[in-house]
Amino acid sequence: MGSTRILVVEGNPHLRSLLGWHLQQAGYRVQQSANLHQARSLYYNFQPSLVVLDSDLPDGDGVELCRWLYQQKQSLVLLLSARTSQNDIVRGLKAGADDYITKPFGMQEFMARVEALLRRLRALSVPLFLNYGDLKIDLVQRRVQLREELVDLTPQEFSLLYILARAEGAALSRTELLRRAWPDAIDNPRTIDTHVLSLRKKLETDPRQPSLIQTVRNVGYRFNAEPVEGDEKTSSAIPAIAAAN
Repeated sequence: MGSTRILVVEGNPHLRSLLGWHLQQAGYRVQQSANLHQARSLYYNFQPSLVVLDSDLPDGDGVELCRWLYQQKQSLVLLLSARTSQNDIVRGLKAGADDYITKPFGMQEFMARVEALLRRLRALSVPLFLNYGDLKIDLVQRRVQLREELVDLTPQEFSLLYILARAEGAALSRTELLRRAWPDAIDNPRTIDTHVLSLRKKLETDPRQPSLIQTVRNVGYRFNAEPVEGDEKTSSAIPAIAAAN
C-alpha cells in the first residue's frame, strides 16, 4: 500500500485530519486539501490513485471537481456528501464518482469503501512505461530516456508529453491539451506552444524540423511514434499516478 497515493479534499478540518490519519495508519500515502483551488494543484503534483472528495467545499461545488477529475481519466473518486437524496447521489455518480458515501459515516465503512475501490486498481493490468525504441517514458517514476540517457523534463513538460503519447497519434488541439495536461485553468492556449518548443529542444534531433511532436495545421499537435510491441511491462495500478515522483 505504501506506493498508493490518496488525496483527501474535505472542507471540515476535523474530518479531514481524521480521514487522513486513518488512511496513513493503513499504510497509504496521503495529502490533504481544504478547498477546490488547492486540490487541483495538489492533484497535479501528487498524482493520486484515489481522490476522497467532499461534495460541498468552501470555495465551490465538489461535484464539479469530480467531473473534472473524471475527464482526467487517471484517478478513482470517492465522493463524500451530507446530501442524501436520490437525485444528489445520481448527480454525483453521473459526474464520475466511483462511489458515494453519505455523512455521517463510520470509519470502518469508510475504510471498507476505500479498500474496495483500490481493489479495482489491483485488478487492472496497465503499462509501467511506454516504449518507442530510442524514447522510453517511465509512467511510474515520471522519467524519460532518450537513447538510454535521462532527459530532464519539468513536471509540466512530462504531463504534456504523456497526454500527447497516450493520444496514439491523434491530433489534439491546444485547448484540449490545456484542459487535460494543466492543473489550473489557463486562458492562453499559446502556453502550449512554449512547452512544445521546449520539449522539441530536448527530444528532437532537429527541433526546427520536428518529427516526434508534429504541428497539425488548424488543429494543434500530435505525437508521431509507434510503440515497440512485446516489450511493455505492466503493473496493477493506473499509469503515472500510483508511484509518481
